[in-house]
Amino acid sequence: MKRKVTLKQIAKELDVSISTVSKSLRNSPEIGVETREKVQAFAKFYNYKPNNIALSLKNRKTKTIGIIIPEIVHHFFSTVINGIEHVANENGYSVIICLSDDSFDKEVLNMEMLANGSIDGFIMSLSKETQFKADFHHITEVINQGMPVVMFDRVTNEILCDKVIIDDKSAAYEAVQSLIDKGRRRIALVTTVDYVSVGKLRTDGYVKALLDNGIPFDEELIIKIEDVETCEITISQLLEDKLIDAVFAVNELFAVTIIKTANKRGLKVPEDLAVIAFTDGIISKYSTPTITTVSQSGAKMGNKAAQILIDRLENEDENEDENYVTEVIETHLIERESTD
Repeated sequence: MKRKVTLKQIAKELDVSISTVSKSLRNSPEIGVETREKVQAFAKFYNYKPNNIALSLKNRKTKTIGIIIPEIVHHFFSTVINGIEHVANENGYSVIICLSDDSFDKEVLNMEMLANGSIDGFIMSLSKETQFKADFHHITEVINQGMPVVMFDRVTNEILCDKVIIDDKSAAYEAVQSLIDKGRRRIALVTTVDYVSVGKLRTDGYVKALLDNGIPFDEELIIKIEDVETCEITISQLLEDKLIDAVFAVNELFAVTIIKTANKRGLKVPEDLAVIAFTDGIISKYSTPTITTVSQSGAKMGNKAAQILIDRLENEDENEDENYVTEVIETHLIERESTD
């Protein structure tokens, strides 16, 4: 049985560009007869069939970028979109934004819809369900057909593509270390489920900071929130059952819920309970008290993701050697009223 091949593999075998393969298979007069016949014969021998997910690929430019994000409620994602749009517009590109609602099926449908002639490339952050399933076939298909993808924030090592991230583990370590330096010893973590990549990395940073400072790691102080709607109930149980003096939250929605719940229980922030969160959004700046945060620099992340993608699109023939980059955006701690 002959192996299944992709456009990218045909291009590599015949030492031509993906664009040349695509045009040859469509019998484009732009490609010489000899090359067309060679590509077509190779494709026929290996029974190559194009994937419906990216039929339009290189036949025309839309000057449009597709963005797929898990949700819009978090300030971080809106700042990333602003960053993408700024660079895109400066370079004559428009953007189309789709929400996966943390659903694998919706993420796949969004990619199929946009790849069918609507856009030139993707910038995306993986849904929770995609990470849970560890099924990335829809992303692999568009990449194999020659459409560039840049991942940001929630990424996977299973896919070879450009990525823009922060050092989540190091940033979490710094946040927890700052609490320890202020004399806090019973530090809880309110995080996401383990299969969300950023949540796991931030958990690793939290644990390392404790152990490096000789503080015993208590697994019962790690609260994993899967459903935002039950967040307040879960946090209330944490504050009721455990003697803690600080909480590190992986997003500001969790942090403001912690403060709200602490107030209901008569706990003062930061005197009785210090709170630090990821994402330097509007909630953190205007809550009472204001919240100390790890700034993720969403706008910079969006700027960089857009620039990487546009460079790929504008120089596609030069970039087919698969020298993918992973850009790490710097973070910093912004001290506010929720810590001493």
